[in-house]
Amino acid sequence: MKTLTIRKPDDWHLHLRDGAVLEAVLPHTAAHFGRAIIMPNLVPPVVTSADAAAYRERILAALPEGSGFKPLMTLYLTETTQAADVESGFRDGVVKAVKLYPAGATTNSQSGVRNIEAVYPVLERMASIGMPLCVHGEVTDPEIDIFDREAVFIERVLEPLRRRLPELRIVMEHVTTKEGTDFVREAGPNVGATITPHHLIINRNAILAGGIRPHYYCLPVAKRESHRLALLRAATSGEGRFFLGTDSAPHLDPLKECACGCAGIFNAPNTLACLAHVFEEEGALDRLEAFVSLNGPAFYRLPPNEERITLKRHDKPVEMERKIAVGAETVTVFDPMFPIHWKVED
Repeated sequence: MKTLTIRKPDDWHLHLRDGAVLEAVLPHTAAHFGRAIIMPNLVPPVVTSADAAAYRERILAALPEGSGFKPLMTLYLTETTQAADVESGFRDGVVKAVKLYPAGATTNSQSGVRNIEAVYPVLERMASIGMPLCVHGEVTDPEIDIFDREAVFIERVLEPLRRRLPELRIVMEHVTTKEGTDFVREAGPNVGATITPHHLIINRNAILAGGIRPHYYCLPVAKRESHRLALLRAATSGEGRFFLGTDSAPHLDPLKECACGCAGIFNAPNTLACLAHVFEEEGALDRLEAFVSLNGPAFYRLPPNEERITLKRHDKPVEMERKIAVGAETVTVFDPMFPIHWKVED
């Protein structure tokens, strides 16, 4: 296959940051994606509908001229979040989902939830109005090994939550384990999961083997090869509850390349080219459109994009952007460690 034309994809998990970083990274998403679920973990976080509306305006102002990209806003769940504000924002179309960060689990999550019981009134209201809950699925108990935190979160938090509120629509974001994909398959139609391109490509060796490589460090951290293969099976299966969330998470290079580097991988410029390679290798190019363009809108109860894009396979490897400029600094683009032959055509 030399060309592949599909409906324009959406990104169901995206970090755009703010200010100069937002202005630098947004065009890379807007070039290839119709919509994206925007993460709210700014400093300070996006905790009210008014915060979300203001952030959306900053995103729209930073878009390239003529872009039709649509940001779908989320609220950062805290133990003081007001159910009335959540419902009002959802019904007014200001916010599409609420994001649950266990406090301390990842970047800028210090204001997140420490006691899940404290937010049940908000979750009950969300369940009643059909509003999705996006979940960073890791416990933060320091006694739990970092590679086990997703599986323990499913056992301790997610499964009890699903049993208590079976009508709540839950997205297990950036799933990284076989336990995660198994849970999604077994949990019923109200549970879905996003999968990142980097978790389909790297395992934990990429971070640690042959030296510490900070640009492969993300949270949830990449796991062993058996888990990567489970994710690969889920993404290429065509099953409707698995869909693309890039978790593209830019950090300036000095914040990555230091003694306590930030977690996050910036993959917005080459996600689709990487995924075309992965799906081609699996003999599943005919299911790429479902993963990137159809399953996510169906879960979020939105129509798929009408616009199409075309990916073309080149005989020689395509030169990929390695870094983007943010003022005097740079952000490094995800390197899949194999030659890329696919490119989104202009």
